[in-house]
Amino acid sequence: MYPSAPDHEKYAGDQDQYYIPGQVPALSPHGAARGYAPPYVVSTVRSARHVGGEWSTGLCHCCDDPANCLITFFCPCITFGQIAEIVDQGSSSCAQKGTCYGILLSTTALACLYSCFYRSKLRGQYDLEEAPCVDCLVHFCCATCALCQEYRELKNRGFDMGIGWEANMERQRRGVVQLTQAPIPAQGMTR
Repeated sequence: MYPSAPDHEKYAGDQDQYYIPGQVPALSPHGAARGYAPPYVVSTVRSARHVGGEWSTGLCHCCDDPANCLITFFCPCITFGQIAEIVDQGSSSCAQKGTCYGILLSTTALACLYSCFYRSKLRGQYDLEEAPCVDCLVHFCCATCALCQEYRELKNRGFDMGIGWEANMERQRRGVVQLTQAPIPAQGMTR
């Protein structure tokens, strides 16, 4: 499974003969050299177009939607219920999920675990990155900001959060198109 000799000793004699610049040797399961494979390169350059894995707004951009920010600050169960109904695709109502969240919030410290489950589910549906850190930590440290961000994400993808899943599907059937990809966020400052 592991090579018997260190790589620098194994390849020292025939390095000049088989070396191709920009490539590294690949090992067979028995540790013997077999051809060359290109190196693994991680690109950190992002294109100007919107990448599918990015959130449409940042975690701390709560004031982008001041009305939702106030509602979420004073009664997060309403915002959570709206998010949960859309993420569950109508299998549960806003009132049901909002009530469960409200009970968990007022009686235990488990509301952040409940809401982080829905954040993970939302990320899975829209292929969003787990940023700025893991979902449970985001909801544990910044539950209000996380709920606002999730609300804005669904709103930016074409959902009218105030009318629920069924009414959104009816709008879609009538021809009001909902976005499958969030709009491209503004790049830098403009005049």
